[in-house]
Amino acid sequence: MIPTHPIRAVVPCRACLSGEDLDWLGGGRSVSVALSLTTTVEAMPTPAPDRQTVDDWSWEVWAFLRERLPGLGPRPPAVTVRSEAPEASGLSSSTARIVALLRAFTDPSFTGRSVGDDTITQWAYEFEFAVFNGGGMDHLAVVEGGALLLEGREHGLPAVRERLEFPDEWRVLVVDSGTRKDTRHHIRDVRAQLAAGDPALAAYRAVADEASGRVWEALHGRDLPGLGAAMVRAHEAMRDQQRMSTPFLEELRSLALRVVGLPLKLSGAGGGGALVGVCPADAVEETVARLTRALSVSHPQAKVLPTRAAPGARRGSVPAGQGGAEPVEGAADPLPSVSAAAIAPGGRRQRASP
Repeated sequence: MIPTHPIRAVVPCRACLSGEDLDWLGGGRSVSVALSLTTTVEAMPTPAPDRQTVDDWSWEVWAFLRERLPGLGPRPPAVTVRSEAPEASGLSSSTARIVALLRAFTDPSFTGRSVGDDTITQWAYEFEFAVFNGGGMDHLAVVEGGALLLEGREHGLPAVRERLEFPDEWRVLVVDSGTRKDTRHHIRDVRAQLAAGDPALAAYRAVADEASGRVWEALHGRDLPGLGAAMVRAHEAMRDQQRMSTPFLEELRSLALRVVGLPLKLSGAGGGGALVGVCPADAVEETVARLTRALSVSHPQAKVLPTRAAPGARRGSVPAGQGGAEPVEGAADPLPSVSAAAIAPGGRRQRASP
């Protein structure tokens, strides 16, 4: 089947508030929140160019789907991909791209059948596991949306113990360090620790699990100071017991705490990428402006991205040009706007009007 118009899939990224690696180490809790820094894929009613001319995972995802959905043609649709999240930053922009491609390519306009949310999540996990050998926090986070408390498993997707809507009166600030992380090497090293029974890894798991419990308690109680303290505890475990941080990231954390009083935690586990903090919504403009000014003097490559919690992945066929972002005064980057009317209940998906 061939659609008569582009199929658009919009997927949020995610920040890890506590418990990096615990989603696949087993026996520990982690906390994620989906963020409105989105990846958008548009699948066109025309075939893709030659495989050698693109590097967007579309051919690989299409081949993966052809093994599971009989009747798909040999060539994927042409796609355009846009991402608001910085790449290789620990915000799961790669997972968002994979989920968006799966969303668009499994639209009934292409397949003649409907593919459910649970299947999309499982397939995204299987696809990325074959490449990176990691866990499933990211896939659940971007599909389910909101904040998730996860229980790790050594094999397969982690269990969702609880889901919360992130407090609307809070905003998430992402500080992009401008340094790239390397998750593949990190996962290889931690799996070697696990196989060897490394006591340092066991100590990290215990502290990170405890921090995740404190993060979740603070979210439940809408306790912003408590959340900041728990995220600091989670970061210190990453830094001190698993060496996930770097001197440059620690400089950024110290500056943010000194200039605007914002505790920051590394999101993701590859020794670079983005730091995240949470502040009141009514203070976000001043906080972003002051932090941006300070960074421009001492760390000009770093950027401040104000954002908010997001519902889960959504998909639909929409006219080109629809959507947009609203700037925040004093910010270096726009704050994405999310229309609740375009989201199906529960942060799942809804087909927009063509």
